[in-house]
Amino acid sequence: MIIAIDGPAGAGKSTISRLLADRFGWPYLDTGAMYRTVTLLALEQGIHPDAGPELGQLARNLEIGFQPGPGGVPRVFAGCREVTDAIRSQEVSANVSEVSAHARVREAMVAQQRAIAAAGDVVMDGRDIGTVVCPGADVKIFLTASNGERARRRRLELEGKGAQISQEQMEREIAARDDYDSSREVAPLKAAADAVIVDTTEMNIDKVVDMVSAIIREKRDG
Repeated sequence: MIIAIDGPAGAGKSTISRLLADRFGWPYLDTGAMYRTVTLLALEQGIHPDAGPELGQLARNLEIGFQPGPGGVPRVFAGCREVTDAIRSQEVSANVSEVSAHARVREAMVAQQRAIAAAGDVVMDGRDIGTVVCPGADVKIFLTASNGERARRRRLELEGKGAQISQEQMEREIAARDDYDSSREVAPLKAAADAVIVDTTEMNIDKVVDMVSAIIREKRDG
């Protein structure tokens, strides 16, 4: 089975997807980490986020790998170099939407993502899994939450890594990224027509995982 978990930043995609993959014993693919890896290398190589052709070439030549990590968080590699922590920097976060909006970048990443999905029994999270990468996914979930709650979650995540950012600034950044991701021409952020929309604002993690697990089991056993 292919499980597509989509949604905006801070909706809980990564956490929920990791727990679902662990519960069912399936691999977990964090597609956002792939775009972050392209962004990290572009910044390091001095490639501007609006340089589509150069970014596309970088993405096509980039070998991105995953290995199991502590707590179910996959370790991410660009070739032989581990970039798990580096791709979560604020600089990468500030530029990843623009980098990932380029058609050539998305084509290169989607090709890798579809190759992984072809093996089956995988939980994939991102912003266009159910609409572009795997429109035929067996289960499509679109996670969302209020702007304030998503900003709070991301702020706490960053604070846990030593970064300091105000709630107000985080809300502005979340809103700006939502606007950019949903209005881009290539693979905009949106729920697939047949996705189950789950608002996680007032839900704890266990409740969300139980709800989505029930949907998966019903599909699998139906």
